[in-house]
Amino acid sequence: MIYLDNAATSFPKPSCMLREMERCIRDYCGNPGRSGHELSVLTGQKIYEARNEIASLFGVQDPSRILLTSNTTEGINMGLKGVLNPGDHVITTSMEHNSVLRPLKALEWHGIQTSIIKCDECGRLNPAELEHAITPSTRLIVCTHVSNVTGTIIPIAQIGKIAKKRGILFMVDAAQSAGTIDINIEKLGIDLLAAPGHKGLLGPQGTGILYIKEGIPFRHFKEGGTGTDSKNRKQPVEFPEGYESGTLNSPGIIGLGASVKWIKRIGIKEIHEHEMELLAQLYEDLSNMRNIEIYGPKDMNERSGIITINIEHMDCEEAAASLWKDFRIAVRGGYHCAGLAHRTIGTWNTGAIRISVGPFNTRNEIRRAIDAIYKLAKKSYHKDIKEY
Repeated sequence: MIYLDNAATSFPKPSCMLREMERCIRDYCGNPGRSGHELSVLTGQKIYEARNEIASLFGVQDPSRILLTSNTTEGINMGLKGVLNPGDHVITTSMEHNSVLRPLKALEWHGIQTSIIKCDECGRLNPAELEHAITPSTRLIVCTHVSNVTGTIIPIAQIGKIAKKRGILFMVDAAQSAGTIDINIEKLGIDLLAAPGHKGLLGPQGTGILYIKEGIPFRHFKEGGTGTDSKNRKQPVEFPEGYESGTLNSPGIIGLGASVKWIKRIGIKEIHEHEMELLAQLYEDLSNMRNIEIYGPKDMNERSGIITINIEHMDCEEAAASLWKDFRIAVRGGYHCAGLAHRTIGTWNTGAIRISVGPFNTRNEIRRAIDAIYKLAKKSYHKDIKEY
């Protein structure tokens, strides 16, 4: 089996993650912050260590600003609904995942206005167009760092400077970049950042983070037990406990902490270079096939981790199913929860096949995947296609 669906969830996981999760479930796994016995205290300590590892990876000095969530979608919802008020204006892009677009649409019912800046056919954003859309009521700019459809990198450093200059909050969806591109939150001028644990951070599903810069007025997304100030009916406002009501996913968070330590040991730069080497191999060979269309930038420096294609005369979901059935290659066909992005790149009527690499993929796997796509494309065209 060749797994090339890392943009959906990473697979496989580092063995250290599995060991730490098993050790937690088997040996202690108390409810952190809820009891004074050793199991609870040890679980709390391990979560504290995991939070510190995550904060360090993102260049965050105060680990308490890292909230532990169940996924990116929850983090984005928390962030948007925690800072926006009726009358606020938000700017976003046409390459966003529905995790951004749908909450913003729902917030329109509460008096929030949204401007969507159209990216070009490769998914690239012109920061000048974004800045031109700023109004006196603009409260927030929110955008993806890397498109989950094309892998196009959005210039968040430039956007962060614009936001800071204009006194506007800046929120980043790092679903496709956390763990594969170096992100120093404080140096990039990011005020809020949401990321999954189960993609580039190589943790288990059901984990994620939300960073919130100190000093930003922030409403609770939910209320309940925090293990602190139990006599008070009012929700605590201290970070992080006041914003993490309910029992945490302790085994998952501890597993995520182990995966983040693994990433730091290997090095994000080394992971990124490995993935880009595989991506370049994919792009070069697929671009030489006559009836393959590739979406997104040609310049590999403008993309990360993802190549999206269509095979002429073949439905994208049928092609993805055939790659699995006939070659045991896992990819994703369809619209990738990002319909507006597909409209932007011209695949609104067709969808596309997304191929996404990870740190555990090899050159040999990429070669075999290229051969399989060649055979599929040749079969669909009913005649020879250009050799590559």
